[in-house]
Formats: sequence, structure tokens, C-alpha cells
Amino acid sequence: MQGKIFNCADAQQREDGLAIAVKAAKSGRLVVMPTDTLYGLGCDAFDNDAVANLLATKQRGPDMPVPVLVGSWDTVRGLVASYPDSTKTLVEAFWPGGLSIVVPQAPSLPWNLGDTRGTVMLRMPLHPIAIELLREVGPMAVSSANISGQKPPTTALAAKQQLGKAVTVYLDGGEAAIGKPSTIIDLSQAHPYLLREGAISAERIGEVLGVSAETLRTRPQH
Repeated sequence: MQGKIFNCADAQQREDGLAIAVKAAKSGRLVVMPTDTLYGLGCDAFDNDAVANLLATKQRGPDMPVPVLVGSWDTVRGLVASYPDSTKTLVEAFWPGGLSIVVPQAPSLPWNLGDTRGTVMLRMPLHPIAIELLREVGPMAVSSANISGQKPPTTALAAKQQLGKAVTVYLDGGEAAIGKPSTIIDLSQAHPYLLREGAISAERIGEVLGVSAETLRTRPQH
């Protein structure tokens, strides 16, 4: 059973695959899910052993913390230290979608996502299978479903070719629509800063925040 791909274009396989993926994630195992950007390797964000296993499976250290995917706007409020207008504006403009937001995390959360320095990277993906899984499991630690340094996969099969039986279940939702990583914006400092430009352009984010794209690309002075 370990490492089985479920074709979610088939209604029965989708139902079976999601049920197995939910059970696997809730019991500390790894699953691969489709998202709008790339395929993701995920586990329960609050299961520290599972997150450590996720990092080990990707052959990556805690110096590159694992992002957290959520299934709704409302979930964010319980994960962050505060919810300022800048965060709210970007969430409402771009979620679900290809924007990851780095914010100060709520101080009491019992998770260990790596060396986060008190922040968490959050995203709500634009994919019905991912959303359904996230709403059943809750916040999930999710990174691209590849060995660190290898090509991030845009299909379930490409993910399985890299990760094999380290993953309990692969949910095949077809080719990832965007096929490149999310854009990452850091809102943990006084001024927003673009850490990575990917699925969404700096210009679009700047328009929403009322600042220039160049301002977003300028590293804040500490």
C-alpha cells in the first residue's frame, strides 16, 4: 500500500485517496498533494516527528524551515502573533493562490518547523484537492515534493520518482497549473520585502499594497 498513487480525476479514487491521506497525515505520516504551483510533500504541522521526517526525506536541514499551508482565511488568525492590515489585504487579494506570506507566529504554538526565528510562512493553495485535505487535517507543513537540489515536481509521478515509499500516499490531481514556486513576501519586519518572485509578480503585489515593485525588492536595513 505504501507509496500508492490515487488518480483524483476518478471520483472513487479521489474519495479513497483523500480518506487515506487524511488518516496518514493525522497519524504522523507523509503525503504528497497537488497544489496550484507545484506538488507538495506534507504532514501535520503540529507533529514535530513528522516534520523532522519530512526534512530528512527531502535531505534538507532545519536551516530551511518548512512552510505551512492552510485551508481557509480564518485559520491564519490562530497561527499569527497579530493580523495587521497588510497581511489581511494580501490574504484577501491573493488567497487561495501563489503567494506565501512570512509573518510573526503566535508565541504559544507547539510546533517545530525548523529555524524560523519566530516567524512562519503561510499560504492557501488554489487547488480543490489540497483545500479538502487541509480542511480535514488542519494546518500542514508542506514543502515541494522533491529531494533538496533536485527539480521540484509538477506531477504526482515525478514526485514518486524522487520520494518513492517514503511517502504513504500520492494524490494525483493532474499537472500543476502554474508549475513554478509561489512568490514569498516577508511581512515580519517594518517594511514588506520580497524574498522570492515566483507565481505572482512584484508589480501585482505592489499595486495591492500601494508601493512600487522596486520598494518590495529593496532589502530592509536592520
